[in-house]
Amino acid sequence: MLEKGSFPRPKKAKMEECVSKTRLPLPDCLQTMFPDEEDRQTEDSSLHGGRIRSFKHERGNWATYVYFAYHPEEEFEELLEELLSASTSHGVALTAQEEFHLSLSQTVVLRHHWIQPFMKSLRGGLTHSKRFVCSAGRLRVYCNAERTRTFLGMEVFTGHAQLLDLVRVIDQTLTEFQLETFYKDPSFHVSLAWCVGDLTEELKEITQELQSLVDGREDGPFLLNLDCAELRCRTGNKTFRFPLET
Repeated sequence: MLEKGSFPRPKKAKMEECVSKTRLPLPDCLQTMFPDEEDRQTEDSSLHGGRIRSFKHERGNWATYVYFAYHPEEEFEELLEELLSASTSHGVALTAQEEFHLSLSQTVVLRHHWIQPFMKSLRGGLTHSKRFVCSAGRLRVYCNAERTRTFLGMEVFTGHAQLLDLVRVIDQTLTEFQLETFYKDPSFHVSLAWCVGDLTEELKEITQELQSLVDGREDGPFLLNLDCAELRCRTGNKTFRFPLET
């Protein structure tokens, strides 16, 4: 008997209620195929030597930067070991870079669907850019904008004009996508090693001693020579290559 003013429940609703009560949980293997959020480990600084992201990783956002790769020679590796040992003896423990490069852009964020048009624009701008060689030899201390990491770098002293020309081309593409351009007065350099936190002053105090290791090699001062023949753009885990004209 129905109470006054009530209506019978539709059969479809009863069916859905029954199904929801008997629905089995998804297997773990299927749940991991479509995670609700990125792995929390990617935000754990303890898994990255204490490094902290400049911006939080989000699905569909790809950290992107443009650079020249430097492939170290044996003499460079020997020098780097001496620099790390000397800095440690003064209480500044530096960690060598995992790879070496000269940046021509800041690290910006690309949405996934921007990647191909961004690379097309960049390639078009570099059509007539020619390869060259630049050299570095003077140590300099750098700190990131967040003051969370300090770097020991080797500053470029030849090839500066050519690097500025490339930055102007890269900046045009960045502006097209409303992304932050490079620094107004850039100090082009190859980062050698880093440490967590702002240890700028501590590292500057020993820079002169470290520079003497660079200048006092048996065959004369060490020069880091970089063959700028192929510009690269890394976005996420993808690397795009742009060979320059000979």
